[in-house]
Amino acid sequence: MKKTLATACAAALLTASAASAQTNLRIQTHQSAESVWGELIGEFVENVERMSGGDLTIEMFYSSPVVATTETFTAAAQGILDCDMTNGSYQTGLNPAFQFVSDPMGGYDTPLQFLAWVQYGGGEDAIQELYEANGMHFIGAYTGGQESMNSSTPIAGPDDLEGWKFRSPPGMETEIFAELGASPIVMDFTEIFTALETGIIDGADASTLANNVGLGIYDVVSHATYPGFHSMSADHLACSTAVWETLSDQHKAILETAMDQISLKLMLNTLVANGEAATELPKQGVTLYDWSDEDRATFRAAAVKQWDSWAEKTPETQALVESHKAFQERIGLGTSE
Repeated sequence: MKKTLATACAAALLTASAASAQTNLRIQTHQSAESVWGELIGEFVENVERMSGGDLTIEMFYSSPVVATTETFTAAAQGILDCDMTNGSYQTGLNPAFQFVSDPMGGYDTPLQFLAWVQYGGGEDAIQELYEANGMHFIGAYTGGQESMNSSTPIAGPDDLEGWKFRSPPGMETEIFAELGASPIVMDFTEIFTALETGIIDGADASTLANNVGLGIYDVVSHATYPGFHSMSADHLACSTAVWETLSDQHKAILETAMDQISLKLMLNTLVANGEAATELPKQGVTLYDWSDEDRATFRAAAVKQWDSWAEKTPETQALVESHKAFQERIGLGTSE
């Protein structure tokens, strides 16, 4: 009896010791602490620590002070950091498949559709296979919603894209818009305002409607798409596989739950901010264009054509493209083909 009791006590002490062991995660994000996304990341940190009773803490590095933003993923995989809270698109040099984790251009109309693909459409399995092959474990994604195109001329539908000169980020977006007759010009985000003001470009892909207000873009141009149709970039949380495997099931669940929470809050925050902007901008003479289902399908067909081209680059890209297309068909998001 004494031996049994001693064994039970020892087991209890080991369990208590394991439960109280503190883990600190070093995570880098490219978002600033003052931005909407940054404030929600701050809430994420607080929620993780509160739900774990202080056993799981996070040292969050805002605005990429440890390594360059584009190097965060690799730095986490190599142990310089523990986790990456930036954007999968920065890793397209490792594998083009990362484009379809961060922004399947033209793929979805709402952030809920994209996140439904991740959680219920087979997306998470395909993403996990890609990330694990690169030494990382995917935990979750979060996105506010569609970005708006801005223009000095009407952009009421695909026909208005013919010859339209606009600022575009590099990559697949330039290929899709060129397919529709536009003239994308790759330039840094910081150059947009001056390029619009001087007429170097007719329009720009910058950010969401509300963020574009903050940038002062509608002081220069008076046309915009809303809700957007072309781009809905999603950031992620991914941790080194080696680090992830050391976490308890409780800590893993806490990280996943906290990610789900900020994902929902970012969508709600963006909905409100964009709605307020959409209410005020027409009073200031800005015309907003909500593309029809038919026009959205036309853009989606052009996007999917480029998806198929990218799918030929690697097996992982092929897997993600097929996953998106299958889910589109499943929920009725077809193309005009």
